[in-house]
Amino acid sequence: MLNIGWFSTGRDEAARQLLQVIQENIHSGEIKGKISFVFSNREPGESEESDLFLELVRSYGIPLICFSHRKFKDAIASAAKQSHEDWRLTYDREVASRIDRFASNLCVLAGYMLIIGEELCRKYDMINLHPALPAGPTGSWQEVIWELIQGNAEEAGAMMHLVTPELDRGPVISYCVFPIKGKPFDRYWQKGKEDMLFQLIRQHELAREFPLIISTLKALSRGEVVIRDGKVVDAQGKPTDGYDLSAKIEQAVEGKIASLRSQ
Repeated sequence: MLNIGWFSTGRDEAARQLLQVIQENIHSGEIKGKISFVFSNREPGESEESDLFLELVRSYGIPLICFSHRKFKDAIASAAKQSHEDWRLTYDREVASRIDRFASNLCVLAGYMLIIGEELCRKYDMINLHPALPAGPTGSWQEVIWELIQGNAEEAGAMMHLVTPELDRGPVISYCVFPIKGKPFDRYWQKGKEDMLFQLIRQHELAREFPLIISTLKALSRGEVVIRDGKVVDAQGKPTDGYDLSAKIEQAVEGKIASLRSQ
């Protein structure tokens, strides 16, 4: 059973929707586990959107830990005149001291808008979604899509990976792939329509993000894929380059993708 620590800045509606759908899957038994705590790097009053997220967490009765990185950074910088790297390390150590008691065996970064430092990601098994295929482009989702377009790529996708000091390059847990050639993409693969192609690729990738996160947590909770000593193995304990969930994801988004293809 998964004992999940949930990390989120809670900055938008998507953060609330994802927490809701994960809770629904836990309550239905699809995901075998529980969220033992939610950690946010924002405190009440810092953002209207984050306040809505924090209220949602409280409504579920999940232990909530709020620790503002902005306030901490300002306080420690003025007191000790520490560098950026120094305050981040101190901040992460304080985070660890606040979550240790929950003994979570998996931490999920779900719209957590801080880069995790080396010490913290080595101490806990942390997973994150990256909107690219394994060995694909790194960076923000915007950077990923533009690189795909500039490289005349045939496919796009998303992956869940272990968080490591090397950004977006941790061991792959799961992924899904979809074509960006053929209908409805082909009419936009021409000069002058790059912006429309960009938006269409983003819509298709975004439609698959929640299903990929949900399916990955299901697989982890059922032992179909396992994180062991910083590595990813299959149910038989053999090393794997990632669990291909493409078929399951396509089934989950069939109706939504059909409407996108008709555009």
